[in-house]
Amino acid sequence: MRQAFNQLVEFLHQGIAAIFRFVQLIWTWSVDQITVLLAVPWQQWPLWKQFLLVLVLAAVIWALFRAAMELFRAGERILSAFASLLGVLVHTLPSVVLAGVIAVGGVWVMNHLDNKPIHLPEAYNPFASSPNPPPAASNPASANSNSAPASGAASSAPHAGDTPAPAAEPSPPRDR
Repeated sequence: MRQAFNQLVEFLHQGIAAIFRFVQLIWTWSVDQITVLLAVPWQQWPLWKQFLLVLVLAAVIWALFRAAMELFRAGERILSAFASLLGVLVHTLPSVVLAGVIAVGGVWVMNHLDNKPIHLPEAYNPFASSPNPPPAASNPASANSNSAPASGAASSAPHAGDTPAPAAEPSPPRDR
C-alpha cells in the first residue's frame, strides 16, 4: 500500500516538475524576446517604424497584463483549492486514525492469542477424539448400515437397537 502511494506521489511530482520546466522554458524565451525588443536602436528608425514599435509594445503590455490577471485568478483558486484540500485532510484524520488503531489492535490480538485451538466442550468440538462419540443421527438408512465388524471386536458405534425409534414420518434422505 505504501509503495503504491509513494509511486503515485513520485508520478505526480515528476508530472508537476515537467509542467514547471515547460512553463519556465516559455517564460524564459518570452522574456528574452521582450528584452531584445526593448534593446533595439529605435532612435535612428523612421517615424512609421517607431509607431509600429509602440503598437508592438502595447500588444506585449496587453498580453502581459492579461497573463498577470489570469495568474492572479489562478492563484486565488489554487489557494482556495489548497485550503479545501487541507480541510478534507483534517476532516479524514479521525477515520485514518481509527483504521490505524484497528490495525494495531488486530495485530496485538493476533500476536497475543494462544496458537492452540480454542478449547470447546467435547460435545461441540468435532475434532476431539473421544471414546464416546455422540449418538448417530436417527436416519433409517444409516441405522440399517450399522453392523458388527467381522473381527468380533466391540464397536464403538451404536447398534441399531440403541438409537431411538424414528418419528411417525421419517425425514427424506439427504442428497450427498
